[in-house]
Amino acid sequence: MKELKSQLKRRAEELGFSLFGVTPADPLDSAAFYARWIAMGYAGEMDYLKRNIEKREDVTKIVPGAQSVICLGMEYLQPSHENYSPTEGRFASYARGDDYHEVIKKRLFELWEFIKSEKKDVSGRVYVDTAPVIERELAQRAGIGWTGKNTCIINKNCGSFFFLSEIVSTLKLPPDEPATDHCGTCTKCIDACPTDAFPEPYVMNASRCISYLTIEHKSSIPKQLRSKIGNWVYGCDICQDVCPWNKRASFSNEPAYKSRKDFDKPPLIEWMQLNKEEFKKKFRKSPAKRPKRRGLLRNVAVALGNSGSQSSVPSLIVALTDEEPLIRSHAAWSLGQLKGDSAYEALLNRKDKEKDFSVLEEIHSALKDF
Repeated sequence: MKELKSQLKRRAEELGFSLFGVTPADPLDSAAFYARWIAMGYAGEMDYLKRNIEKREDVTKIVPGAQSVICLGMEYLQPSHENYSPTEGRFASYARGDDYHEVIKKRLFELWEFIKSEKKDVSGRVYVDTAPVIERELAQRAGIGWTGKNTCIINKNCGSFFFLSEIVSTLKLPPDEPATDHCGTCTKCIDACPTDAFPEPYVMNASRCISYLTIEHKSSIPKQLRSKIGNWVYGCDICQDVCPWNKRASFSNEPAYKSRKDFDKPPLIEWMQLNKEEFKKKFRKSPAKRPKRRGLLRNVAVALGNSGSQSSVPSLIVALTDEEPLIRSHAAWSLGQLKGDSAYEALLNRKDKEKDFSVLEEIHSALKDF
């Protein structure tokens, strides 16, 4: 089996996976912590994380007879800019190219077919963000890396800018040595988080995380957190950017992850005006379509409100009449932040026409700021 494992590792590297490790399909120790984390409300609106908890603690419940889990990592880091104009947004590095789910799934199936060509009687499943598994513990057990204080898996050689995926199968392979913690006394990630999303080291309150707020959170962004989001319109890399281990991270040479036009510096005023068809075209095959137009333009509105630029006002005034109440409400908040005569007049005019209570509430609140 050692020779087969070596063959699998070589094939994985050919397919673009820079990290490869194996762990036995044993019950996971972190299941109890996971249940407590859910009970604390730290999952926010991500109700899907609350389902199938019994499966998350034991991969044999999703693949009966499973013997091993192959854990894989694929790097995605893209170059970022140091400076942004007031009306330019920031976009998480992982989402600037094509949807990684589709890219990795195809490679996983190729690796799985290779396994089956070598072992005819093997059964199993491949996963990339699609299964009820606690993949960080699996990755740590497989030697991929340790869970950092920012809750990301960190590898000593390449940092944390990589995607995780797994193959759970009945194939019994020699396991790798588990990774050990190398965060030491460092707290840079915790100190840098603008929304205080880490109540303690190794624990994230996702409901305060910018990535959660701009992607998974479907409703109104809490007012007390809006100004802290800055110009992030999709995801956030702050806790990874400041991590000393990411000084070793290399830029991905995978063509599918290369930044699309404007995705490294989204032009916020232009994006605020995207209609349904334009959004659909721009975000085709992008992971950033997840929050849909209503969620993304909500984020863009907040970023414009934080810009301090009066050039943002006209596009936000137009957004006050958008068909989506979520967009209208956040546009109202942003106009209240930017102030000015035209913003004030637009809010007054809209107040008399608006029918949605949540939007009216935002308009009244914004007018009080003048």
